[in-house]
Amino acid sequence: MSNILLRVLVIPLIYAISYLPMWMLHIKSYGLYVWVYYVFGYRKKVVLQNLRNSFPDKDEKEIQKICKGFYKNFCDVIFETVKAFTISKEELTRRIYYTENGKKIINEYSNKKQSIVIVIGHCSNWEWVPLSYQPNFEQILLGVYHPLSNKPIDALMLKMRSKFGAHIISMKEFYPFLIRNKNKNYSLGLNADQSPPPESAYWTKFLNQDTAVFNGPAKIAKKFNYPMVYGRTVRVKRGVYEIDIIKVCEDPKSFTEEQITEMHLKCLEENILAQPSNWLWSHRRWKHKRPSVTN
Repeated sequence: MSNILLRVLVIPLIYAISYLPMWMLHIKSYGLYVWVYYVFGYRKKVVLQNLRNSFPDKDEKEIQKICKGFYKNFCDVIFETVKAFTISKEELTRRIYYTENGKKIINEYSNKKQSIVIVIGHCSNWEWVPLSYQPNFEQILLGVYHPLSNKPIDALMLKMRSKFGAHIISMKEFYPFLIRNKNKNYSLGLNADQSPPPESAYWTKFLNQDTAVFNGPAKIAKKFNYPMVYGRTVRVKRGVYEIDIIKVCEDPKSFTEEQITEMHLKCLEENILAQPSNWLWSHRRWKHKRPSVTN
């Protein structure tokens, strides 16, 4: 698709859909779910295999139930992300909000002008989580993203993700930016569940499987001695989510990178187990095998 067609047709259409009320978007989401799950079967084999390997004690009926729930949440996230292009701060904070405990912890660091690392996973609505940060807190969120190859779409997503004041930069620019701005205070938003190349990964047991994990959040926390917290997101009801903040590590220099990684992965795993349908199961996170150890 040409960039001209994107700019004159697709992007205006996205904004037109975005202005629809949420109840109407959820109706469209259900229609997409029927098509994606029953007709097209988008990555259904991957989802089912991931679920069966992660929950060996669950019977097939339970696995199928979680699978259907995943596709419903996945389709909701698609339309709720479209809504994010035009959503107001007022509506966003009604639909995704922080617990009193979560607010207390973030404000505690902010008042001390202490930079922190906030680790999140692809749970519930992972696009709304970073978007919701700036309307609630003074400390600037420094988010990381992987630029898309399509420039108009990449610019569109970057505009949406930073619309309320968050500072979003590419992974390539992230570390140099931290070095240049180490005397400034940020909340560093990082994902805990990306899939790294197997040769550079930290390998551990996660959801009953050998799993390759990025040590990046732990490396940054330890390098700069930034306390680490986990943003635990749960679905309260359709289109409404709650975020709690859990302290992971107050003094990263007292722990190894591997220990810190294990701590935040435990938080992520507990988040997933609480609402298993709401994690992004369609990703091929276990496509690599743990490298053999040779003498």
